Amino acid sequence: MAVFRKESRKPRHTTRRDAWMLLDGGFAKRNCTVLDLSSGGARVQLADIGPLGSRLSLALTGDVRKVTHCRLIWRKDNIIGVEFLERT
Repeated sequence: MAVFRKESRKPRHTTRRDAWMLLDGGFAKRNCTVLDLSSGGARVQLADIGPLGSRLSLALTGDVRKVTHCRLIWRKDNIIGVEFLERT
């Protein structure tokens, strides 16, 4: 597991934004809430607990054709940390 130094973190902005997490190449969609954002990642609260792979996509709007591809960094209960990889 990666260890992050506080000084190397990007500034995070607190938000309570509804979003959708796409799994399995977009075939499974889960409701979630983005708790905070930075330019490099986000902290996300899942509406339902279930298995997650190491790669997922996050739709920050209702248009699930515009997603941000992410990598799962950490998980604690129903809250996860993701790193942004690319945006489509």
